[in-house]
Formats: sequence, C-alpha cells, structure tokens
Amino acid sequence: MTRMRAVGIALCAMIAAGCVSTETHTRTMGQLESERKAKAAMQAELEELKRRLTDADQARAKVAEDLAVAQARLDSSSQNLAALQKSLYEERDGRRGLEGKLDRLSADLRKAEQVNADLRRDRDHLQTKVDDLQREVGEQGRALAGANARIEALEKEKNELAASVTEARDQARDLRAKLDAELAQVASLQDDKQRLLSGTSTAQEEIAKLQRRAGELESASARTTDLEQRLAERDQEIGQLRQAASDRDTLAAKVAALSEKLEHSQARVAALTDESGQLGAERDELGRERGRLAAQVEQLKEEKQRLTQTEQELLAKLQQEQDRLKSEEAEKARLEKERAAKEEEIRRLTRAQEELSKSLQDEIAKGNITIQRVRDRLTINMVDKVLFDSGRADIKPAGLKVLKQVGDIVGNVPNKQIRIEGHTDNVPIGARIKDRFASNWELSTARATSVVRYLIDAGGIDRQVISAAGYADTRPVADNETDEGKASNRRIEIVLYPKDLKEIAKEFRADTR
Repeated sequence: MTRMRAVGIALCAMIAAGCVSTETHTRTMGQLESERKAKAAMQAELEELKRRLTDADQARAKVAEDLAVAQARLDSSSQNLAALQKSLYEERDGRRGLEGKLDRLSADLRKAEQVNADLRRDRDHLQTKVDDLQREVGEQGRALAGANARIEALEKEKNELAASVTEARDQARDLRAKLDAELAQVASLQDDKQRLLSGTSTAQEEIAKLQRRAGELESASARTTDLEQRLAERDQEIGQLRQAASDRDTLAAKVAALSEKLEHSQARVAALTDESGQLGAERDELGRERGRLAAQVEQLKEEKQRLTQTEQELLAKLQQEQDRLKSEEAEKARLEKERAAKEEEIRRLTRAQEELSKSLQDEIAKGNITIQRVRDRLTINMVDKVLFDSGRADIKPAGLKVLKQVGDIVGNVPNKQIRIEGHTDNVPIGARIKDRFASNWELSTARATSVVRYLIDAGGIDRQVISAAGYADTRPVADNETDEGKASNRRIEIVLYPKDLKEIAKEFRADTR
C-alpha cells in the first residue's frame, strides 16, 4: 500500500514536470495494475484468514463446550460406576447371605428328612411289634378258648369224680362197717374154732371169703386215694389256666398302649412331613430368588461393559485423564479377576460336594458321614467308627475304601488347602491303651496323622497342601452327656478351604494368558 502511494506521487511529479514518456506511462500503469491485483489478493487472503480465525474460535469454543460436557459425563459415569460397583458388592453379599441361608435350610431339611426316616423306621418297627403282639394275642385267645373248653371238661370231670369219690367213700364206709361186722364174726368164729372142729372147713371158707372182701375194700380205698390225687391235679391245672387268662388281659393292655404310641408316632410323622413340605417350598422360593439375583448380576455386568465402552470413548477425547482412568480400570479388572477366581473356587467346591454326596450316599444315609459347604469352605464329617476301631489309630480296611473315594475327589480340587482334624469325646483314655495314647490329644492327633499319611501315599495329594490337627474333646458338636452325643463327637473332619486370594488371582491371570 505504501509502495503504491509512492509510485502515484512520483507519477504526479513527473506529469507536473512534463517529462513523462508514453513508455514510462505504460510501464507505470502496468505496475499500478499489478499492485492493485496484489492488493486485492492480499485483501482476499486477509478475509480468508479472518474467516478461518473465526471458525477456529468457534471450533475452540465448541471443543471447550464438548470438553465440559464430556467431563460432566465422565464424572456422572464415575459416580454411576461407583454406585453400580457398590450395588454389585451389596447384591453379592446379599446373594452370599441367601446362599448361606439356603445351605442352612437345606441342612435343616436333610435333618428333618433324617428324623422323618427314623420315625418311619420306628413306626414300621412298632407296627411289626403290634402285628406280632396281635398274632400272639390271637394265639393266646385260641389257647384260652381251648383252655376254657378244657376247664369246662375238667370241671365236668371234677364233678363226676367228686360224685364218684362220694359214692366210693359211701361204699368204703359201708364196706368198713361190713368188714367190722365180718371181723367181729371172724373173732367169734375164732373163739368157736376150738369147739367147732367139725365145722372147720366151712369156717375156713368163710374166712377166705371175708379176706377177699377185705382185699376188695383195700382196692376201693386205693382207688379213692387215686381219684383224690387226680382231683388235686385238675385243681392245679385250672389255676394255671386262670393265670394264663390273667396274662392275656395284661398282654391286651400292652397292645392297647402300643397302639396308642403308634398313633402318636404317626401323628408326629404327619407333622414332620408337613414341615418338610414347607421347607421344600421355602427352598424353592430361595432358588427362584437366587435366579433373579443371578439375572440382576448379568444385567449389572452388561451395564458395566457399556460403561467401560463409554469410558474408553471419553479416554479418547480426554487424553489428560488417560493415566488415572487406566489405573482405575486396571484395579477394577484385578478385582473382577479375584472375584472370578473366588466364584470358580466355590463352583469347584460345589462340584466336589455333589460328587462326594453321590459317592458316599450309603454312609450319608446311615448318618455316618455329613458334608457341608459354607461359601468357600467344604467340610466332610466322618464318625470314628467309619475309619477306626475303638481305641485304635490305624485305619481299618472298610475305612480305607471310604477314604479312597474321598481322596479321589478332593485330590482333583485345585487351589485348595486340606486340613485333617481329629476329635474325641470327653471320656478319658482307658488303662488298656494308656501305654499307646497318654490322653485324647494323642489319640485325636494320631488318627488325623494316619488319614494324612494315607491321602499322601495312596491318594497322591501334594504334601504342601495338606496338614493334620488334633483337638481332643475341645470342639464338641453334640452333648457329651448322652451316648449319641459322644458318638457324634468322636469324628474325623476333612476341611477344604482356598489358598490366599491374591495367590489364586495370580494363578488365574496366568491361566487366562
């Protein structure tokens, strides 16, 4: 612009001086035209720069606005993520509480079913006893009917015998009177014997006849004595039959009492059956609740994935937040992997519990073995008679078979520690085994050690993950005042629990890579 002004001034001066030639004028006009075009180009370029500067300001303002919106969305997303994380933890804790409650209810249901089975066995046993007693009562009734018939026959025979005895006694009296008269006559004849020599033969015949009559009288007397003895025996037999009738009445009273007890037992069985149905319904409801919670967890997982994607988009726009968000994402991934490792451990223990329940169902049905899982801890409780004889610490052959089944299953559960616990009742060690085990501490520890040795040598379990402990009578599970309680306290417990959580997560990360 300054240059064009200078050219114009020079041109005016030349015109004024009258010394401008045509060539000079043409050249000068060309320069002016070039300068004008350059000026127009510069003006257009300046306008374009102004427009671009305006666009840049608008773009910068829009970027600033987008940045503020993105920051607000990021803050909101972070808050939502924290709330969802907290809700997820609360849902997980609630689910674990429900799982614990479900386990307790399942244990109560198993106990109720066991009590129901015991009552059914008692009812069957009582029914068998009632049937036996009813058969015995029937037999006693038939015997009593026969006895009554015999009593009637004996009474009739007794009356007949009594009449016979009376008649025999009368005859004996008459015969004794006649005998006395005959003896008097014999004495008179003896006195006249010397005088009546001529009548000796007749007298001797008369004497023989009288002697025969005396023999008949003695036979009648002996028969009378025999009849009296038979009558006494019949009286004794009648007394025994009357005692049998009294015993029958006592037996009938016992049958009535047992029938009443059977009715009470049947009523109790019905009540327990109803309770079992209620527990089953509650268990089904808890199962449905667990399903709903699982669906909510899946929804939360999907929401978390969506938020993760949103975070990644925000990270692309907000480079300055990348390090912090990456750190948070890494921490969240670590927690997620630890949670996944924990859930995998619980699933493994659940599978092990199911396999053990199936493999040991006979011993479980007998009440010799119970299996319980609480979250990430699995406990196998075996009464001592399954593995050991009384007062011994070496495993009996039948126990080795059971322990082999347990070892085959628990040996395949990874990432766990195994503790073998020995427990006893509170009865002191007897004198006959005092030289081998000074107290219940030594006995419980020796039994736990025997199980550990077998699981290592025969079961192939790593010695780094298994240990033994003896607790004697310090951890009872039942009252030691009863024989049943003592039998429950004499036990071996095989406890499976996970390794340190960080170590499990480390191994899980290594496996996923």
